[in-house]
Amino acid sequence: MLELRPNCELCDVDLPAQSPEARICSYECTYCADCADNDLKNVCPTCGGNLCPRPVRPNEAYRGGLSLGLKNHSASTTRRHTRWSREEIESMVLRLKDIPPAQR
Repeated sequence: MLELRPNCELCDVDLPAQSPEARICSYECTYCADCADNDLKNVCPTCGGNLCPRPVRPNEAYRGGLSLGLKNHSASTTRRHTRWSREEIESMVLRLKDIPPAQR
């Protein structure tokens, strides 16, 4: 299950578990929509993959007998920050931004 990381790894803005602004790559690197679109140009600075809207985990377990939802599986509280410098990020973005994600 997804960690649902609590912040943008670039600008550190809060991204609560149900935020429609969260974007993730296939490794769950997490960024806000503004950074994903404007700074990263849909390129994960770690893996080079694309960034998609993060799914929202419901609060409740809507199926009886299953322990689902945020009440049973809370979001992570561990804040993460990219290890890459702005220069390293810009270099990766320039190299990959014009290549469709399925071809990277």
